[in-house]
Amino acid sequence: MAHAATQTPVQPPIQLTAAGFVSGALAACTAVTITNPMEVAKTRLQLDGELQGRAHIKLAPAVAGSGAAAAGIPEVHASVKAGPSGKVYTSALDCMQKTWKFEGLRGIQRGLGAAYAYQIALNGSRLGFFEPFRHAINSVAGYEQNSVHAWTSLLAGASSGVVGVAILGNPLFLVKARMQAYSPFNPVGAQHHYTSAFNGLASIVRKEGIKGLARGVDAAMLRTAMGSSVQLPAYNLAKTTLNGWGMGDNVGVYLLSSTFSGMCVCAVMQPADTALTRMYNQSPNSIGPDGKPRGLLYKNPIDCLWKTWKTEGIRGWYAGTTAHLARIAPHTVITLVTNEMISRQWTAWKRARTAVARD
Repeated sequence: MAHAATQTPVQPPIQLTAAGFVSGALAACTAVTITNPMEVAKTRLQLDGELQGRAHIKLAPAVAGSGAAAAGIPEVHASVKAGPSGKVYTSALDCMQKTWKFEGLRGIQRGLGAAYAYQIALNGSRLGFFEPFRHAINSVAGYEQNSVHAWTSLLAGASSGVVGVAILGNPLFLVKARMQAYSPFNPVGAQHHYTSAFNGLASIVRKEGIKGLARGVDAAMLRTAMGSSVQLPAYNLAKTTLNGWGMGDNVGVYLLSSTFSGMCVCAVMQPADTALTRMYNQSPNSIGPDGKPRGLLYKNPIDCLWKTWKTEGIRGWYAGTTAHLARIAPHTVITLVTNEMISRQWTAWKRARTAVARD
């Protein structure tokens, strides 16, 4: 009995470092497998009608004989012309249907390999570093390490996200965005034909130099800081609130909390996400959907947002919002719920192992 009494003090929480990285990476890869098709749709919708009010797009085989062929882009095929709005796609569903019809499974899962690599780098870092960063910030601020405070959570979320994207994720996201934008049938925006993520990285270095891998990093940091600043804090806030209402600690609470988190992320991040897609997809040797050279359109993400506002209005900022929400809500739910369950299993195993060692 005396031995049992010594076990009653509250055990300190297990600090997830390497385990947090692996847990976050596995959770994110699970989510991206399911949500990548909507990411493809979002990317194409954000580029459809970029800085122009086109009446139609004429896709002729002769087009590829100009700048497209020189850039190594296969000949485009006459398939779908833009409608009265001047855009190829009328909605996220329309984009998905046309992509499936003309490009099949390969089309709706374009960039999946690069997406896996990116998610491992970004979400593994974001979820793995969030708690250590929050604990460190709490300690510096004079709080208990495990206490929850809005401003320290926001700062930890933004910091962990920026570290992931700036140091590890940018080249991979760059390649992913360009691969998802490419379509030999219904091209919108600049077209870059990469056969794989590795081929994309090599092509960028060859044509744009090493600095080409850093293209759009300022927009990526803006987007990720905005999204990361609300993702985990919103999730923790919702979970803490629901626990306070007596709903316990279960999968239902995780689902509700992560759904709320996904909605917050989408609302805050959408304009920066549109700027990121357009910044990534441009390059000095960009080829437009008509097969003609187009070069660089934007100097930085603020310039991109300004030009988009001037030519397309606020709707340009929120192009692809439906697809974004349809992607980010389930992605956030699956990522956070899976991460929560993996982390809990790991923590339970770790504590059980520690208890056995003590006995």
